[in-house]
Amino acid sequence: MEKNWYVVHTYSGYENKVKANLEKRVETMGMQDKIFRVIIPEQQETEVKDGRKKEYMRKTFPGYVLVELIMTDDAWYVVRNTPGVTGFIGSSGGGVKPTPLLPEEVEFILKQMGMQEKSLEIDFAIGDLVEVLEGPFAHFQGKVEEIVADKGKVKVTIDMFGRETKMELDYDQVLKV
Repeated sequence: MEKNWYVVHTYSGYENKVKANLEKRVETMGMQDKIFRVIIPEQQETEVKDGRKKEYMRKTFPGYVLVELIMTDDAWYVVRNTPGVTGFIGSSGGGVKPTPLLPEEVEFILKQMGMQEKSLEIDFAIGDLVEVLEGPFAHFQGKVEEIVADKGKVKVTIDMFGRETKMELDYDQVLKV
């Protein structure tokens, strides 16, 4: 089974609540291997009022949330029964599983939001020395301990003040030395 993006319908104005509830449920129910990302499609907009610029995030599709998941019975159940969710788009009801978004639709929505679908190509292996590119540990070097391919993450051990510190980073946050 592969992971795909699905559109989930929510009560109007409940998008943030649904995102938070779903992320919490994924964690407490141990569904991290089936439900991956929850995104509220939105764009940054600028409004001029009384001569002042005000920037804010405008929801592109109010009442909808995108969820990246592997469509299994239990993943479907967890999302459908999250408070604030009214159902999946692309499901004819009666227990029929929904149709995922097409890759080009997902790419278009993410591009609108200034995000790109992460490419999961890596040029390092377990035991390799890598440099952290961003964040509080930028420019530190560490050893790759584990590669979590389905999440695009890598676990790296960095030597800091004579102690080993383990951290989980995205593929694009490290570079092979």
